[in-house]
Amino acid sequence: MNGAPTGPDAPVLQASRLAVGYRDHAVVAGIDLDVTAGEQVALVGTNGSGKSTVLKTLVGLLEPVGGSLEVLGGRPGSTPTRVAYLGQFHATGFVLPLQVRDVVRMGRFADHGLLGRMGRADREAVDEALARMGIEDLAHRPLRDLSGGQQQRTFLAQVLARRAELLVLDEPTAGIDAAGRERYLTAVADERARGATVIVATHDIAEAALGSQVLLLAGRLVAVGQPTEVLTPDHLLETFGIALRRVGADLVSLEQPHAHDHDHDHGFGRDQADLGHSQDLGSMEFGAIELGGGPEAATPAPPGHLPRLPPPDDPDHDATSGPTSDRRD
Repeated sequence: MNGAPTGPDAPVLQASRLAVGYRDHAVVAGIDLDVTAGEQVALVGTNGSGKSTVLKTLVGLLEPVGGSLEVLGGRPGSTPTRVAYLGQFHATGFVLPLQVRDVVRMGRFADHGLLGRMGRADREAVDEALARMGIEDLAHRPLRDLSGGQQQRTFLAQVLARRAELLVLDEPTAGIDAAGRERYLTAVADERARGATVIVATHDIAEAALGSQVLLLAGRLVAVGQPTEVLTPDHLLETFGIALRRVGADLVSLEQPHAHDHDHDHGFGRDQADLGHSQDLGSMEFGAIELGGGPEAATPAPPGHLPRLPPPDDPDHDATSGPTSDRRD
């Protein structure tokens, strides 16, 4: 791990009344958060809810609009060798004819610079990262010739090659198939086991339930705390605008009941769907989640069953990775 060792109780991130946004416009405010080494924190919400804005603030790409924020004991962005960031937009592979191994090797640049000489340990870190994401056989393929899922695995391998203390990941499983997703989940567990902290923006309720803390965002902070306290039917209704009901071992989403004819569009956003009415209980399942919230809480689904919310459409993904963005995430 780069930098000074981080003890199990050492503060990795401390936020007090933090407000994040663009220029003087706050997208999300009132965030109080303390994160220690080895934790996994999930930011969950629809497109435009503020997830990416929070992550960009944590890594120093955006200045906080208000409140206080310390990351690894200093200002966000002041310890780049100790932080690995995966954004939603990756321009490098489409501008230059880079091979997969070249892209993963960039994960070591924080220690050596663009022209620095890399040694055996660096090569081993790159090889290991390729293997962990299952893309060793793609190492000498041009990145731009790969599918979207293969490219995403490549960028995840780059993050792993950094061997950072803090991993900040923005929708890391976007476009990845089931096998890639399993490798990602295993990698996150391994990173936490070595003492790294993982902060991830996700639409995947099941993944969020695996972590130590969850922030639900809806253009404001809906709830923050342990998964069993936060991922309740009421909080998810407030976040996504969908009602949930326990059906056997699954937590199934359905349209919130209301008394009028249904000859109209309910205006669900990109991260939601008109899932049918209460008589057929809809079709979106949250079967791998063990939630709090009393008798409506779900029981776990069979091992390996990890359903997720529908992935976002591309239009709301990042068009920039820098602090000059005018995006309203």
